[in-house]
Amino acid sequence: MANTPSAKKATRKIAARTAINKSRRSRVRTFIRKVEEAITSGDHAAAFAALKAAEPEIHRAAGKGIVHANLASRKVSRLNSRVKALAV
Repeated sequence: MANTPSAKKATRKIAARTAINKSRRSRVRTFIRKVEEAITSGDHAAAFAALKAAEPEIHRAAGKGIVHANLASRKVSRLNSRVKALAV
C-alpha cells in the first residue's frame, strides 16, 4: 500500500496509463482480427484494405511501447505475405 503522497500519485498515474495501454492493445488486436477474418473469407480486396488500415495502427502501438518494434514488423510482414498469397 502506498503511503507517501508521491507513491499515491504514482499509483494513480500507473492506473491511468494501464487503462490507455489496454485500450491501444485492444485496438491493435481488433485491426489484426479484421485482417485475419478477411484472409479467412478469401477476399483479397477486403484483406488488402484491412491490412492497409491495420499497418499504421500496429506500428503506432510499437512507437508508443505497447508492443515491441520487432513484433510489429513481424506481424505486418506475416499478414502481408498471407494477403499476397490470396492474389494468386
